[in-house]
Amino acid sequence: MTAVLTLLALLPLLPAAAALTAPVRLTQCLTVASGAACFVLACALVPRGGRPALHTGILRADALSTVFVLATAFVYACCAAHSVGYLRHDEHSRDFPRYARRFYVGLNLFAWSMLCAPLVDGLALLWVAVEVTTVVSALLVAVENTEGATEAAWKYVLLASAGLGIALLATIFMYYAGSRVLGQTYDLGFAPLLEAAPRLPHTAVRLSFVLAVLGFGTKAGLVPVHTWLPDAHAEAPSTVSAMLSGSLLAVSFYAVLRYHQVAAGSLGPHFPRTVLLVFGIASLLLAALYVLDQHDIKRLLAYSSVEHMGILTVGVGFGAPIALAGVLLHVLAHAAAKGNAFMGAGALVRAYRTKEIRRLRGAARVLPWSGPMFLATVLALSALPPSGIFRSEFQIVAGGLESGHHGVAAVLVVLVTLAFLGLAIAATQVVLTPAPADGVPGAGEPGARSVWMVVPVAAGLVALVVLGVHPPDALAALLARGAAELGGAS
Repeated sequence: MTAVLTLLALLPLLPAAAALTAPVRLTQCLTVASGAACFVLACALVPRGGRPALHTGILRADALSTVFVLATAFVYACCAAHSVGYLRHDEHSRDFPRYARRFYVGLNLFAWSMLCAPLVDGLALLWVAVEVTTVVSALLVAVENTEGATEAAWKYVLLASAGLGIALLATIFMYYAGSRVLGQTYDLGFAPLLEAAPRLPHTAVRLSFVLAVLGFGTKAGLVPVHTWLPDAHAEAPSTVSAMLSGSLLAVSFYAVLRYHQVAAGSLGPHFPRTVLLVFGIASLLLAALYVLDQHDIKRLLAYSSVEHMGILTVGVGFGAPIALAGVLLHVLAHAAAKGNAFMGAGALVRAYRTKEIRRLRGAARVLPWSGPMFLATVLALSALPPSGIFRSEFQIVAGGLESGHHGVAAVLVVLVTLAFLGLAIAATQVVLTPAPADGVPGAGEPGARSVWMVVPVAAGLVALVVLGVHPPDALAALLARGAAELGGAS
């Protein structure tokens, strides 16, 4: 099984290297094959349940990291296929070969960095991996080479770099705390740090955890360090937006969870959970309000991502086993739903040549597959049963009630309902309102109706239903084990 970790950490580099010199068609085939292979390899880790943790060199996979690898691999596989149809719209332009080369180098390197982040063993290596995701994703945000994309990428680089500077300081404080117990030559590996957690100096751990939430929370889209997110998601190619929202935010949140494990083991659960509840409720509140008043389809979905990161943070703050299992299920369901939503938005933008919601009308007729599937995805994203989002949010709320956080659970339900209204109203108008009498510019273009853009979204919808109705037994066991690891079990 150690070979699986090695392959996951190396496989996306093959299409990335090929994209530099190979023809576009070959690069696309290699990218699709790499995405599918990575998903199969990630699924191969699921039956083990992360017990015991799998080691090889600097790579390590336990139940917690396996959940995030599975989410990333699924989004990578879907986006690799979706990119073929998405780029077909531009394949006759003069600059297409150069653009496609940059796009596929970036896409595969982005997937590689996000697969490596949950697999590396140690807080220092984790920081390096998250830093790599920043560099690659910033280039992808700017790949369209428009003024808006360049501005969004620059803003992203500035804020993410500041956040990761704070995260580096958190790493230094945690190294100091560990060195007081383990000696100065230890490498910030997870297992020894968790084992030594009860003996770590509390002040250094407390400061490290707060800095980690602020630093990595910048990349995860937590309020108040979320301001890069709506611009970057709105300006990036829709396939890239799907990976940013479906995977990058979750990987950054994974880093917060690793610090949470150490902080809870050292300080007890009260302090880290309180910090997470504050950040989570703030993120939910702002996102719910912004979702109700958005005019850009991709910015609407971006603020929905802030909302869902808030839900994850509140769920961990509740601390009950059912809430923690719901958080990990939510990671998987949100990856499928938000990847789907951005891919569907990409089909809409390609067909209508605009991102303004008021000009997106009649999608059920203009895009008979992508339109209805976009509406179904948004309803699933809004926690309508039987989607996996409904199941995970139900578990999180149940965990809040079980842990005695009745008021916070009530606030969570209210804010999620507000966000549901904003998303559902916008999506319903886009898909079911009749199209303008003068027609739709660009309607019927083959890129928007390509099977490559429909099949990945259909796969995401199937995944959402499976997660909502009856997750496979092996996956349920993995989630339970991951929840136990988050709750302090070894």
